Formats: sequence, structure tokens, C-alpha cells
Amino acid sequence: MCIRDRYQRRVHGGKNFLRKMFMRQFLPLKHITSLKKLVTAKSLRMFSLKQNKPYREEDQVITTKLDFDSQFKTIPTFRVIDLQGNVIAKEYDNLDPKILKRIYKKMVQLEEMDTILLQAQRQGRISFYMPCFGESACVIGSAAALNDYDLIYPQYREQGALLWRGMTTDEFTSQCASNGRDPAKGRQMPVHYTSSKLNFVCVSSPLTTQVPQASGAGYSFKLKQQDRVAVTFFGEGASSEGDFHTGMNFAMTLGSQTLFLCRNNKYAISTPSDEQFKGDGVAGKSKGYGMLTIRCDGNDALAVYQAVKYARQYIIKKKEPAFIEFMTYRVGDHSTSDHSILYREEEELKSWTQINNPIIRLGLYLKKKGIMQIDEESDKELRKKYRSDVIKSLKAAIEEKKPGISQLFLDVYDLSLIHISEPTRLLSISYAVFCLKKKK
Repeated sequence: MCIRDRYQRRVHGGKNFLRKMFMRQFLPLKHITSLKKLVTAKSLRMFSLKQNKPYREEDQVITTKLDFDSQFKTIPTFRVIDLQGNVIAKEYDNLDPKILKRIYKKMVQLEEMDTILLQAQRQGRISFYMPCFGESACVIGSAAALNDYDLIYPQYREQGALLWRGMTTDEFTSQCASNGRDPAKGRQMPVHYTSSKLNFVCVSSPLTTQVPQASGAGYSFKLKQQDRVAVTFFGEGASSEGDFHTGMNFAMTLGSQTLFLCRNNKYAISTPSDEQFKGDGVAGKSKGYGMLTIRCDGNDALAVYQAVKYARQYIIKKKEPAFIEFMTYRVGDHSTSDHSILYREEEELKSWTQINNPIIRLGLYLKKKGIMQIDEESDKELRKKYRSDVIKSLKAAIEEKKPGISQLFLDVYDLSLIHISEPTRLLSISYAVFCLKKKK
């Protein structure tokens, strides 16, 4: 039974049911006042209005032919620059050179950081890693087009968005090393970044949980009439999960200020996309929900920026969600637990890294436009600088002390609760006794 039905059955005509339902058992007393401001009579109006939509024959589209239809028109892929960095859509060749230079440098920095941290995992210095090789344009290009106060619900390959918003190398390495400087105090797997100050919700390992969460956040922004968007990243494999469809449908029917960004990187771990669905990619699914949809070249940083910028403006103006499918390719393994050479040919990898490399494409464009001097020597110097910073930071992060046992439950609850504080105290005593026995 949906919330609307429960509302009408139990308190038809009343205004306090939802408030009571959420407040009675689940919220501390001090939070009730703030929630009442959000759950107002105005926001509950949808639960009490009766529908009146009589049958209208003129609204029906009737046919006398018994024709089953499985045909669809393939959605084209939006592109601004070609594989050689030449502009093919002059109308959208209008980005600020400073932004373009920063996008390029951040893409290079991300690649070097991923390389070092991936090697660190192979050496046993950190326990896990997930690189963003081949997908940097659709992540960093998107972050550049968004406002910094837009709330990002990531999947697990969006470290480039944090890099764009100002997360430092020390913060990245501290999280991966799970040391005392890690904001999550070592309680998350490496690459499961989070930053409240950068409006970046914590990465969650279970697939697609972030999609319906972003739908709800976007609905909240709409109710509060905020100039803010909830943005969620996910891969094409996530679109096979039920949470994807739930989140999309909720967002569209409620008019959430949510931007759905799908990185179609051709593989859901080892499952190729043509074994996941037979329709017109993921964008075809989005159109089925009536959502504003575009397919974009995810390795074209200019196209990514323009598509995300337009989609964000549309969401704020129309008060409804939008969807972008980035056509890109996962060059690296899915994670350090994967070995992709077992299910794809080396020739396939080389074709993407050599022919459709997002960093090379943007670099060629910047060079032809005279925006940036890019050659083999300058590229080596830039990469050397970023690589040196990560190596130095990682060494310090690994040497940093781990969080103490007394911090195990800090930040989990807003209040200090007796059923948490007492076990923590006993655990600290037990650990101290263990250490003394070990020394003897």
C-alpha cells in the first residue's frame, strides 16, 4: 500500500499523519521542530486532493491494425570536437579558455593519481582501488559545468569531481590509507570518498543505492524552492537494477530537481553492454519515463560541459529532472579485484586509448586553438609534478597513525548515547589489556 493510500484511509482530511509517522519513533525531540517546517500542509496537499479526470474519447490514439511495435529511432550522440580535436559544432565552441585549461590539467592530474594509487594497491600498501582511466572527461567535464553547491551522489569512479571542487591530494591519500586524518576515520573502503564541505555524499558499495536517494534530494530542493540540483552518477550496469527504475520514476512523477548522469563505459564489470539490454542503450530507457534526454560523447570534454550546463538550467527552470548518457569506455580494470584481459581483447583496449582518448582529444583542441602549449616535454613535466605530489602524500599518509578505538562510533550519532559509549569504553579497556599482554 502506498503512502497516499495509507494517508487517505487512516486520516482522510487531516494534516498531521506524515508528521506523526516519521516523528514518533525515529527522530530525537530536538529535530522535530525543523522537520515540521519542511513537512507542511502545502507539501501534504498532494495526499488529500481527489482526482477528477473523466473519460475523453478525443484523448485516445486509436488504430484498427494489429501491429506490435519494437522499432525505435536511435538517439544520436552529441559531439563538439572530433577525434583529432577539430571543432565540428561551432555554436558550442564558446567555453572560457581558463576553464578549458583547468579541465585539461585536472584530467591529467586524475590519471597520475589513479596510476600511483593503483600501483600502491598492487604493492600491498593500500587494500583496494578503482581507477577512472578513460572516463575522466565525463566526470571532470560534468563537475566543471555544475555549481559547487549542487549535491553529488556518486557511484565509485567520480574522484575527478572532488578533484575539481578542491579536495587535496593529502585528503585522497589519507582516505585510501584509512589513517587518522581520514574524515571517515578509517571506517570505509579506499576510494569511498565523502566530503560535506564539497557537497559530495559518501560513496556506497551496493550498486545503484545513490539513484533513488538523489531523486529524493532533488524533490527536497524543489519543495524548498532552491537553486540547487541533486546529481547522481552511475554506470550502464546500474540501469539493470530496480533502484534505477524506482529513482527515475519517482523523480519524473514528483518533478525532482535531479540530474541523472550515466557513464556508459561498455562493461558492467565483465558483462558487455550488449548482453545487458537490447534497446537503444540507457537513454532509451530514460525516454520511456518521459524525461528530457540526451546522448553525449563522454570523451569529448566540451560536449560534456555543454550538455550538463544546459541540463542544469533546464532542471531549475522547468522543475523536472533530466538525463544524460555519456558514451565512453572503461580503459582500466573495473577495480583491483578485476582482471579485464580475461574477457576483452588487447586490441580493443588499444583502439580506445590511441584513437578516442579524452585527454589527447582535448589536448589537440587546446593546441590548435593556441590556448595551451602542449608537447611531449611539457606533458612530461606536468605529469612528473602531479606524480611527485601523490607519491610524497601517499608516503606521509601510510606513516600516519590509524584512528583509535575510542573513535569507532564518533560521527555515527548526533548525540552521545549510553548504549554506544559504554561498549566503546569497555572495548578500549579490552584493547589496552591486549596490548599489555602482547608486550609481555
